[in-house]
Amino acid sequence: MIVRAATAADADALAGIYGHHVLHGFGTFEEAPPSAEEMERRRLAVIERALPYLVAEQAGRVLGFAYASPFRPRAAYRYTAEDSVYVAPDAVGQGVGRAMLSQVIAVCEAKGLRQLVAVIGDSGNAASIGLHRALGFEPAGLGRGFGFKHGRWVDIVFMQKALNGGDTRPPEAHAG
Repeated sequence: MIVRAATAADADALAGIYGHHVLHGFGTFEEAPPSAEEMERRRLAVIERALPYLVAEQAGRVLGFAYASPFRPRAAYRYTAEDSVYVAPDAVGQGVGRAMLSQVIAVCEAKGLRQLVAVIGDSGNAASIGLHRALGFEPAGLGRGFGFKHGRWVDIVFMQKALNGGDTRPPEAHAG
């Protein structure tokens, strides 16, 4: 398995993987799968901000994708990003998410970011919570019943990982 930067050629695979999670899971609160064209638009919005958008690939097949996006648009949040990780259903539990998220973390650290936040759909999402915990994320809060999907209320679990010393000192002038 290799982890590499996603390209426009991956749009169909991204849409397929994400579409599965939209239709069958709680990791995203979207309810209608976006098209490949929309997934490409979203990918470009991330890379235009010089943030990582990665795929894991094996034998020419995309097994998952992960990226970091701005946490919020206001300037004071410029040192914080939010990660997202989606793995093809038949590749779950094979280290795909860990490989991708590890590289997302490394790129965010190299950029000088100070916090990486996970906003995990569903407090029962043991796989995502466990992945983030294993990579050093700590619990940061729980939003009860923030979404209604598949006929039930769904929580959001907030986790965060301090990067580059987190909030222990001011950021460098060049970061962000």
